[in-house]
Amino acid sequence: MIDAAVKALTQMFTPPFRSVLWRSIGLALVMIVLIGFGLHRLLIWLATMMETWAGGALGPYSDTPIWVLAKIISIAAALGIVVGSVFLMPAITALVASFFTDEIALEVERVHYPSEPPGAPLPVGRALLEGSKAALLAVVIYLVALPFLLFAGFGIVIFFAATAFLLSREYFELAAMRFHSPAEAKQLRKAHQGTVFAAGLLIAGFVSIPVVSLATPLFGIALMVHVHKRVMRQQPLIAKTARPQMSS
Repeated sequence: MIDAAVKALTQMFTPPFRSVLWRSIGLALVMIVLIGFGLHRLLIWLATMMETWAGGALGPYSDTPIWVLAKIISIAAALGIVVGSVFLMPAITALVASFFTDEIALEVERVHYPSEPPGAPLPVGRALLEGSKAALLAVVIYLVALPFLLFAGFGIVIFFAATAFLLSREYFELAAMRFHSPAEAKQLRKAHQGTVFAAGLLIAGFVSIPVVSLATPLFGIALMVHVHKRVMRQQPLIAKTARPQMSS
């Protein structure tokens, strides 16, 4: 596993990967800005509604306390958006990965597995569907896990484990579906869930690093291409049922 991670990290600095890196970072930043702007406008609207309601309920002598409360809410909203963007980063990178899976996987296969046939490109619709499902599932699980963050250490462990599970599932299946149908990819992941989850822990560690996390799609996909190759050597029968070439 460490060898696969080193190969993935080393290849991230090669010219073909740098091209994908800048595009994936740009797309992730656009998504973060759009989500942040939407959340900011929503919170400001809620604060304004609360201020208006309190003014009507408490009368004209409540202007100063309401103004102070509105400022506190505004500052809390800004901090919440910053913290929220950190927690949403795994979901955002999972969605971004669906746009660049084939470019990343093909380059890894070309460099490290030149004697083996490359995988078939994923249809755009299928890749986006899988990425969207993973992103939405991440948001739901994180909302469920959010109350546990009040219990500092315990909450962080839950959040880290949830991130490892979600990203390992997403990136492995994207890599595996270049060779198998979606059902076969899921079956393969479940058959080797220990190995896949261990790789997911490395990806969760990567995505938890500020700024560096923007490169998670490259590291995650590259790592899972190596993991898929490894488990396929343990599953020779499944290797013979590689899915046929599919058009976008």
